[in-house]
Formats: sequence, structure tokens, C-alpha cells
Amino acid sequence: MSNNIRIEEDLLGTREVPADAYYGVHTLRAIENFYISNNKISDIPEFVRGMVMVKKAAAMANKELQTIPKV
Repeated sequence: MSNNIRIEEDLLGTREVPADAYYGVHTLRAIENFYISNNKISDIPEFVRGMVMVKKAAAMANKELQTIPKV
């Protein structure tokens, strides 16, 4: 086994995933089975910024409404 990969397992079996990947076997299968485009999330920084703004607004609203449980 090469140090450049890791073995991950799910209900469908085992797969080799790049060792430095931040994703796992489920994402690997999705990439292979649901090809959409060659675009990566880093290709659309405006989208990422927009998603961050929405998440921040939701967190601020939840804090104000005290809907976030104390842990």
C-alpha cells in the first residue's frame, strides 16, 4: 500500500482515497457517479462568500432568538 492513499470502507465496500484528501469514500463515490462539471468550489469564490454570509446571518438570527441550545 502506498503512503499516498488511505483505505476507507462503506456499505458498498472499500475504496482507495487520496491520503491528503479532506473527503472520504462517500464523496469519492459521488464524484464518480454524479459528474456535473470540471468546476471546483474554489473556482467560484463569490458563491463561497455568499454562502458564508447566509450562514452568518442565520447564526446571528438564531443567537438573537436564543434558539441555539447551550452545551
